[in-house]
Amino acid sequence: MSRKKLAALLVPLAALAAVAVVAASSASAAPKPIVIGWAFDSKGDMAPFDGPALAAAQIRVKQQNAKGGVNGRPLKIVTCDTQGNKPKNAKACAAKLLGQNVDIVFTTCDVEFAAPVVQDSINAGKLTIAPCIGTDLMGPKRFGAKGRLAFSFGNVAQDEGAAMADFAYKKGWRTAAIATNTLLTYFKNVNQAFEKRFTQLGGKVVGKETYASFANNVGAAVGRIANTKADVYVTSTAFAELPAFVSGIRSLDNQTPILNSWAGDGTYWNTKEPPVTNYYFVTFASAFGDDPVPAINTLAKQIKAGTGGFVQGSAAIDGVVTAIKRSGGSTDGATLATTMEKFKNVPTLSGLVSFSPTFHTVFGRQYRVMRIQNNVAKRVGLIKAGAIPKI
Repeated sequence: MSRKKLAALLVPLAALAAVAVVAASSASAAPKPIVIGWAFDSKGDMAPFDGPALAAAQIRVKQQNAKGGVNGRPLKIVTCDTQGNKPKNAKACAAKLLGQNVDIVFTTCDVEFAAPVVQDSINAGKLTIAPCIGTDLMGPKRFGAKGRLAFSFGNVAQDEGAAMADFAYKKGWRTAAIATNTLLTYFKNVNQAFEKRFTQLGGKVVGKETYASFANNVGAAVGRIANTKADVYVTSTAFAELPAFVSGIRSLDNQTPILNSWAGDGTYWNTKEPPVTNYYFVTFASAFGDDPVPAINTLAKQIKAGTGGFVQGSAAIDGVVTAIKRSGGSTDGATLATTMEKFKNVPTLSGLVSFSPTFHTVFGRQYRVMRIQNNVAKRVGLIKAGAIPKI
C-alpha cells in the first residue's frame, strides 16, 4: 500500500478516535444524580398516605429535572417497599437504600412506623425526611442529637389540633366531647392541643373517652360518647377504628357533628350503610378537585389522589430542592439540616413551610376543612391556627 493510500485510510480512523474520546469525556463529565431513597408502605395501614405522596413526588422530580435539576444535577428516586412497616421490613429497606449510596432518605408518614428507617438513616449521617409525619418527635425530641437530621413536611400535631379548635369555635360549637385513640403519639397530641386551644378560646370540654386501634374497644367508647350532649365530637383516628367510630355513632341515630384530624382524610373508608354524614376533617389539600390552588387540583387528578396528603410528596421535594440550593449544592446531611432549621415561609405546593430548632415538623400552614355528607367530600373552609398551645 502506498503512503498516500495509507494516509487516506488513517485520517478517518483518527477522526473516529477523536469522537470516541470526546464522547467518553462527555460521559464522565455528566452530572452525578442526587439520589433520594424512599421507604414506603404499599399495602399496610399507611398505604393510603404513603402511596399518593410518593406518586406526587415522582411527578415533581420529573418537573424539576425538566428545568435542569438542582444546580445542574438531576434528581432520582429509588424505592423500597416496607410491606406494612413491620420493623424487620423497615430495617431491611433502610439497609438496602443506604447500600445504594443514596444522598437523602424519605420514610413513611407516622413516626412510630418510621423509627427503624429514621434511626439507621440518621446514624449514617443522611438527611431524613417524612412527607407527612405529624408530631414534633420527628427530630431531636425522639432521636436525640442525631435527630437534627430528621424533618417532616407534615403539620405538627400541636398546630393541627389548635387549628381544629379554631374552626370548631368559629363554627359556633361551644361544647365538645373528645374521644382519644391512644395508639399513636400523633393521635394523642392532636386531641391534647385541641382541648387546650378550645378552652383558651372559651369552649368547654364536656366529656372524654379513650380507645385504641386494634384493641377491639372502640365500640364501648362510641356507646359512652354518643350519650354525651355536646356540639361536636372530636377525635383523631384512622385505620379500622375510623369507620367503626363514625358509623357506630350514626347507627345510634346521633347526628352530632364529628371533627377529625388529617388522619381521617379521604372517602376510601366510608361505609355505605349508614352513609357518612356531618363529618369534618382538616387536611393539607383537597383531593376532590375543589382546592383553591389550581395546581393542586391538576396534581390530584394526575395521580387519582384519595387523600390530601398527596401534596406533601411534592412539598417535600420542593423543600429539599430549596435546601440544596441554599447549601451551595451540598447534599451533606448536617449541612442540609442546618439550612432547613432556618426555613421561614419557604414556598412549596402545599403552602409556606417553616421549621425551627424546636420544631422539625411544619407549623403555621393553612388547612383545608373538608366535610363529608352522604359519602361526598367537599371543601367548606380554610383555617389557620391562631396560636400553638404547649402540651
